[in-house]
Amino acid sequence: MDEARLSEYPFLTKAAEYVAGMDSTIDEILVSRGYGMARSRAKSRVIQAIKGEIRNENMGLDTPELLSYPIARILVSCIDDAFLVRRYALAEAKFANSRMGKEDDNILTEIGRDFNINASIAEKGFRIHFTDYIRGAAGMRALKWKLVNRTLESGYVNITKEQYARLLQEAIRVRIIKALPLDVPDMFCQSMAGDIKEIRTCLEEIKKEFDEEGFGEVEPGDFPPCIVHLLSSAQGGVNLAHSARFALTSFLLNIGLSVDQVVQMFNVSPDFNEEMTNYQVDHIAGSTGTSYKPPSCTTMITYGNCYNKDEICRTIGHPLSYYRKKKKIQQEKLAEIAKHEGKIRESSVPKSTIHGNSSVKRRDTKNKG
Repeated sequence: MDEARLSEYPFLTKAAEYVAGMDSTIDEILVSRGYGMARSRAKSRVIQAIKGEIRNENMGLDTPELLSYPIARILVSCIDDAFLVRRYALAEAKFANSRMGKEDDNILTEIGRDFNINASIAEKGFRIHFTDYIRGAAGMRALKWKLVNRTLESGYVNITKEQYARLLQEAIRVRIIKALPLDVPDMFCQSMAGDIKEIRTCLEEIKKEFDEEGFGEVEPGDFPPCIVHLLSSAQGGVNLAHSARFALTSFLLNIGLSVDQVVQMFNVSPDFNEEMTNYQVDHIAGSTGTSYKPPSCTTMITYGNCYNKDEICRTIGHPLSYYRKKKKIQQEKLAEIAKHEGKIRESSVPKSTIHGNSSVKRRDTKNKG
């Protein structure tokens, strides 16, 4: 692949080798004015990823686009936020997929080899070895990706070009997540402090939107640790296992969120299908006559969905019990604070005011006499 093609797929091993073979050092790339365009693109790359989609900016130059990828990874690593890593990886993978759908088939097989995927061009798409198919589809929730729903011929599975690109997208996402955060020297992070500050601001705004727009009157700060973990994973683009997805969905519905609000929680999932997700959430909400409660703590532990136990967890046996208890504790704290502030205000008011300003009345009486 030439530089132009590598700039479109900068996560490939050949792209990393190409960058490593350039004359400039990483120090120069991060501070030299000559690489300002690459740094600017890197910043926008990360910010666009946070917002949900990396756009093709048609820079007209291959080198800045190619270099923007490793710089973007450094920026993400300096911030070192798990939510950011997941969103960035998903956006980069989707960005690559948007290009792979129009790509030459031979290039796609070359990309596949970089991920140790044994695939070949077939009459109507691609043939991929079943072991590579299973590995690639492991993170897919939709039933169509299950091997039992595929035709197996001599150890190979036939898939369309679109499906092959989707498998590559998942491989790209996983590669990026596993590699981040990088061990970046402090001096590199300091040299990009301005860009990092801008990215952090954008990141916090997106997180705040999730809290304010997604939950309405519901208080996320009272969620049990297991739900916090699952929610963070879902909003970061992680494909949750069925048991985890059910636990999160049923919990959110039971504390008052609407079906539409819950559906939007999953709209960053790699396999998000609004119609299917709406159907599943609606079913859990009780559209068929039976509404579902979230699993107990014992069941959460059994399915590996119990995370980060705290002191309250040791006193309850159900996620909803945690939520109610935490809300009660918070309300009691607020009441105590209000009571304390009331006493302070009362003690700061002059006694004359408290007793009806009697001193003024006495003065008025004297004057009348």
